[in-house]
Amino acid sequence: MTTSTSLPDAGAPAVTVAAARRESPWRRWRTPLAVGVWLLVWQGAAVAVGRDVLLVGPMDVLVRLGEIAPTADFWATVAHTSLRVGGGFALGVVAGTLLAVAAAAAPLVDALTAPLLGAVRSTPVVSFIILVLLWADSGRLALVVSALMVLPVVQLNVLAGIRARDGALLEVARVFRVPALRRVRAVDLPAVAPFLVAACRIGVGLAWRSGVAAEVIGLPDGSIGERLYDAKLFLSTADVLAWTLVVVLLGMACERLVVVLARRVPGGAPSAGAPPGRR
Repeated sequence: MTTSTSLPDAGAPAVTVAAARRESPWRRWRTPLAVGVWLLVWQGAAVAVGRDVLLVGPMDVLVRLGEIAPTADFWATVAHTSLRVGGGFALGVVAGTLLAVAAAAAPLVDALTAPLLGAVRSTPVVSFIILVLLWADSGRLALVVSALMVLPVVQLNVLAGIRARDGALLEVARVFRVPALRRVRAVDLPAVAPFLVAACRIGVGLAWRSGVAAEVIGLPDGSIGERLYDAKLFLSTADVLAWTLVVVLLGMACERLVVVLARRVPGGAPSAGAPPGRR
């Protein structure tokens, strides 16, 4: 009797593994195939338009990128924008986390900051860019605007993570008088980390988009935004798309770095579903 009931359970993992193996080739090639399809669509659109000033094909963009990438000016430009966008992202993460901790500890702080952060989330990026240009020089523009865009996303997610902590574990820690640092590492960090990682993955893209947009308007010397603006003035579509591709690749690399670093944090490994605070 015991043997008959245990046989299906023993066979279930084998079926699951077999199904996973059948799906793995498609999963492996799904993204490259999708990228290939859209590259073909892009090339077809460029051929149909027939005017380089309006749209160039992907090969033209790669050729142009291959021409500018080996130059020292290219890497100086990438470093200039990366430092400011990265600094703004880090500033937004730290400030958003501290605000979330303060809001969780003091309802008055939560009540006071909620309308302000809601306004930041709803205000167009260009409005912040113009305001920051009135208060600071263009060299700091990307840093400040990136931080402002990241801060409310991080605060919302981290606050949701703090409120989602296991009440039973917190009670046990209180009853047994677990030291604060040990409780943070054992209870708080594993609960909040997935929310923080989700916020960082969203924030990286926001930081790059808003930071480069700020540079296009503020035109700080030696920035990617300045290169994009110059390419637009000279009607160099290949340069516009080449620098856009650089921004996309930098954003993807930063997001990948966030995921790699998250694996070193207890509970920070990304899961299949996004935390509620992401919505």
